[in-house]
Amino acid sequence: MRAPTPRIKRPATQSRRLGRGGLAALIAILALASALTGCSTAPGMRMSQPATLPTGEGTDANASQAQTEVPITEINLRLIQQLRAAAAPDNTWAMLESMSQPSHYTLGPGDVLDITVWDHPELIAAQSGQANSVSAQRSADPAPGFVIDQDGYLQFPYVGRQHVAGMQIEDVQRIVHERLSEVYNKPQVTVRIVSYRSKQIYVDGEVQSPGSLAINDVPMTLYQAVARSGGFTKNADQSQMVLVRDGKSYRLDLPAMLARNENPASIRLRNGDLLRVVAREENGVYVMGEVSKPVTAVPMRNGKLMLSDAISQAGSVNANTADPQQLYVIRGAEGTQAQVYHLDARSPVSMILANQFQLQSNDVVYIDSNGLVRLSRVLNLLLPAINAGLTAAVLTK
Repeated sequence: MRAPTPRIKRPATQSRRLGRGGLAALIAILALASALTGCSTAPGMRMSQPATLPTGEGTDANASQAQTEVPITEINLRLIQQLRAAAAPDNTWAMLESMSQPSHYTLGPGDVLDITVWDHPELIAAQSGQANSVSAQRSADPAPGFVIDQDGYLQFPYVGRQHVAGMQIEDVQRIVHERLSEVYNKPQVTVRIVSYRSKQIYVDGEVQSPGSLAINDVPMTLYQAVARSGGFTKNADQSQMVLVRDGKSYRLDLPAMLARNENPASIRLRNGDLLRVVAREENGVYVMGEVSKPVTAVPMRNGKLMLSDAISQAGSVNANTADPQQLYVIRGAEGTQAQVYHLDARSPVSMILANQFQLQSNDVVYIDSNGLVRLSRVLNLLLPAINAGLTAAVLTK
């Protein structure tokens, strides 16, 4: 019969001492982790109530502690009605429409004129000779003719150097006829514009062919400018168009105009106008926190985006980590006071409010994590230190 192999046992007192010490350390660590989840040292972002924003004002000693409170408003039906009623009416269309009265085309530097004096081919030859010399220097001229120089003067035989900038084509024809009547008997004169180059507008941004467009004797409307630029691109935000005129910027929201039965085609562009079509990505909404698919920015569709749509595009609320009771919308437009809106989304009925709450450009939607997730994250940070400490304790014994 085989004898049993002897076993070496440690003293029971030492084993119990290690067990009690490790258990006590573990309990202390858990208590510390539980406490950390409720204080500012816990990992992650959380929204506190009341919310505060550091101002940096005051002396150097207390500048970092100077804070201002940011109001937190509950999202409910009354708030949604108040926000809709407080929305400022957009009178941009009426303002631009009143500034777009039709006017006759006036000549300017760069315009090319065709001046015909009937039964006098020598004048036609002079015009052809000047056109050839101009074409040799400036191949961009689309048609032969007499070019109005940069000072606004027109040169024509027997008429001399005549200032015509700011005149209408009928005025030029009358002046040429009067001057030629001193040389010819009842001359028959025809003056017309063959190339419009003095007045231009500029289209930039999300159009197929951005660049400058010449204005002719037919007034150019907003839609004509976009059409002549090749139309909108797929990335264009038609609700965020900007018209710069005389140093002022006017925001144009085409879908909103059409919804109010306002015709954008009644807006006529003027010389020097800049029309910019903004990209959708420049006016998005940011969704952060405990969502299934965090995105860089959720673009708006024709200038509108509801809270429920933004959450849906971010993959909805993460059911495992999120605290649906802590859903916030942080809004802080430039030059205005920051504002925070809170929605308790524990009930699916709350999505009715989310579907009616309209977001604004650059809003931040934040969904906080629950307490269990914060505890788990604290433990994940502390467990390596716990394991290292227990291992060191065993080795020292």
